[in-house]
Amino acid sequence: MSKPRSLALPPRTRARRLETARGPFAVLDAEPAGERRGTVLLLPGYTGSKEDFLALLGPLSAAGYRAVAVDGRGQNETPGPRGRAAYRRRALALDAVAQSAALGDGPVHLVGHSFGGLVARAAAALAPAAFRSLTLLSSGPGRVARPQRIRIRVLRVSLAVLPKERVWQAMCWLDSRGEEPDTADAPELAGFLRRRWMRTRIAQLSGAGRLLLDRQDGTEQLAALRLPLHVAYGSDEMVWAPADLAVAAARTGAHRTVVAGAGHSPNVSHPQELADRLTGFWQRADSPAEVSTAP
Repeated sequence: MSKPRSLALPPRTRARRLETARGPFAVLDAEPAGERRGTVLLLPGYTGSKEDFLALLGPLSAAGYRAVAVDGRGQNETPGPRGRAAYRRRALALDAVAQSAALGDGPVHLVGHSFGGLVARAAAALAPAAFRSLTLLSSGPGRVARPQRIRIRVLRVSLAVLPKERVWQAMCWLDSRGEEPDTADAPELAGFLRRRWMRTRIAQLSGAGRLLLDRQDGTEQLAALRLPLHVAYGSDEMVWAPADLAVAAARTGAHRTVVAGAGHSPNVSHPQELADRLTGFWQRADSPAEVSTAP
């Protein structure tokens, strides 16, 4: 999961409810500084939330973009049904389409981080006219790498037989092994991470995990999209193999960004550099010139 380093809201950002045709969604809505150059919809990853983009909202709004990060259905502060059917790929994609429409700014630039990338590409395939471009951030067209598949399977089994609090304690213990004492999360952040976990529906965690384990390869679907496409990831990405992401970008003709020194969450570790690369891609996507592949 992404772990924000601060919970402070950036300038011009407010937490609110976005009312859509498919129900309300909790969002962080950052207004641009000066003239608006476009609107961005940001979808978070597995076990994550809208707060994963907190560090990115400021640089994006400073560059002139309205940036809206959302809790998907059943994630954190957005309510969600208990049934598994509510967390199928199509249902989540329809949510993203409804969110885009509810923003009222016309087609938006869509960014999906990790699991959010699976939702984003399904939404773009379902309703391409709703989006100006698609960015898959640390997200591949196929299932996650083998070590991550093992972790997800263990998590899904654990949630089926143990209380969420017990699972959370086990996750914290595993994450803390080998860490130095001074790397422990600050109390405010630790409290937020636990609350986020406890608020997120088990059905959402199970459904999202199932999609991440799906063998379906979406490369052909991505290549068929009539949208400017961007594949961005850190040089130290570990959830999907970086080599596989590079191949996917080449096969789909996507613009490619590799953030040096970043892991699975460049949105947290390298927000300014990522914002610069995103806005550069969007500017090219909005111009007549073709968006090309570049490292």
